[in-house]
Amino acid sequence: MIAKVRAFTDSTNFSNALKVTLAAVIPVLVSSAIDQFQLGFTIAIGAFLTYPSDIPSNLKHKVKGVLVAAFMVAGFNLVMNLIYPFSWLQYPVLGLIVFFLAMISVYGQRATMVSFSGLLSVCLAFAHIHSGIKMLEYSGLMLLGGLFYLLISLLFDILRPYRYVTLQIAECMRLTSKYMKYRGDLWNIDADKAKIIENQLHLQVEINVIHENLREILIRNRTNSGSSNQNRKMLLVFISLVEILELALSTSFDHNKLHQRFKEHPEVLETYQNLAYNLASTLRRISKSLAKGKKYVSGHSLNSDLEALITVIEAYETKLGKAEASEGVLMLTNMVHYAEKQIEKIKIIERAFTSGKEVKFKDRDRDLEKLVAPQYYPWQTFRENLSFSSAFFRHSLRLTLTILIGFTLGNLLLFQNSYWILLTIIVIMRPGYGLTKQRSYHRIIGTVAGGIIGFLLLTFISNHVVIGALAIFSMLMGFAFTQINYKVGATFVTMYVILIYGLLAPNNSQVVEYRIVDTLVGGILLLPRIIFCGRRGNLSVCRFTSENQSKPTAITSMKFHFFIMQKAM
Repeated sequence: MIAKVRAFTDSTNFSNALKVTLAAVIPVLVSSAIDQFQLGFTIAIGAFLTYPSDIPSNLKHKVKGVLVAAFMVAGFNLVMNLIYPFSWLQYPVLGLIVFFLAMISVYGQRATMVSFSGLLSVCLAFAHIHSGIKMLEYSGLMLLGGLFYLLISLLFDILRPYRYVTLQIAECMRLTSKYMKYRGDLWNIDADKAKIIENQLHLQVEINVIHENLREILIRNRTNSGSSNQNRKMLLVFISLVEILELALSTSFDHNKLHQRFKEHPEVLETYQNLAYNLASTLRRISKSLAKGKKYVSGHSLNSDLEALITVIEAYETKLGKAEASEGVLMLTNMVHYAEKQIEKIKIIERAFTSGKEVKFKDRDRDLEKLVAPQYYPWQTFRENLSFSSAFFRHSLRLTLTILIGFTLGNLLLFQNSYWILLTIIVIMRPGYGLTKQRSYHRIIGTVAGGIIGFLLLTFISNHVVIGALAIFSMLMGFAFTQINYKVGATFVTMYVILIYGLLAPNNSQVVEYRIVDTLVGGILLLPRIIFCGRRGNLSVCRFTSENQSKPTAITSMKFHFFIMQKAM
């Protein structure tokens, strides 16, 4: 239990949650001390809304991304306040802004998260409408909140410069190990191959996101600001992990044919499966030692497994004779060559963590730069996606129409907090049917559960200090769990909102009712999307096929990137 808690608090999700919690809580505490709570609360909102844009990258791109998000958050808030008195302008301007923000996701993960920050800002603008000089003051404080979050984030990077990279490498290794384990599972004669391949494809998405993060940090930092031995060691391990995955993706075996050929000699395939499992377990052990900060000690020899496989193949050839066994031996030899290459790459990783020698690269900087996508945002990319053939365009159009319908309902039915309808749509609606459906359920369940728990806490606790402490804890857990378990994350976020309102407003029961009702309305507006796509059987706009397993280039395709965008938001 203690080990699990430590692993959770040492994770990147918890670290990111801690950054945004500090960036939000510090201004509120300081401003409360001078009796200016609203000032600090506005700064905290700016920090909240800027936080999603803080994705892993080198320092230059990190600062640029967060700054763009901070100015976008403040700017769009100001625009929505300016047009609010003119009801005839609200709908077209809101539609254009939402469509533009959704469309900039064509420029990659960083742009997707900046887009998400902007969309949240537009929705929350309706919660705090101001006029005159107050509009500028409010937007200025939100900008200050974004800049303060950037300062906190940079301090974390300075205090723990290598910890994030270490955890990302460990996580990449763990997921790669899991992928290799699935390859071993395919050798079971009664294996559910379709399900295993589907799991592998989902893992490819997660691994690819981490690869992009590590490319940004390790390779750009190396080419821009030199490198240390620690950076070179992590880069060597990262390159080896990429090569392990690419080799696995580009090498496939006909399991049915092999089972048919060796059904009278099951020991051959069982020996290879044992080797496949040990490839995965070795990576998993290295990952665990790296995450815990312990020195890795190799506890198993992969070479002995390889020798056992070669021995079994020789026995098979001797038993059947060279002529009769020739085709089978050829198939098994290809498997041996694959295993040899994987063992060689795993040995490189092992030596990086066991050898005290300095890691050196020989004139590879130029080749390494090719692994990183160039950072520029041409208008042509945006323009080319302005058609119904673009998945980005279709999603942007759906999102815009749903937001406008939600905004109309909120105005016509006079909801108390109609902006929660818009927030629910922004947070739940995803390009793919599968994620939209899942998040709809999880969001509603989490909101109801969080509302009930929050209401019960306020019923039995009247001490403002205790309520404030619980609100901070709920905020921290909400951000920490959002990427791990969305249902749990939504529960904690709702608890935080209820507890904060419990400090600000006496009518707590109405807060719970309004949030639940508005969330349900937002979820109901997504039903046509869920039902329509469900009937078509379109589980994802970029459903993969087993062909992707033998095509490493599919990882960088536009459809793959679009699937990643679903996961990132």
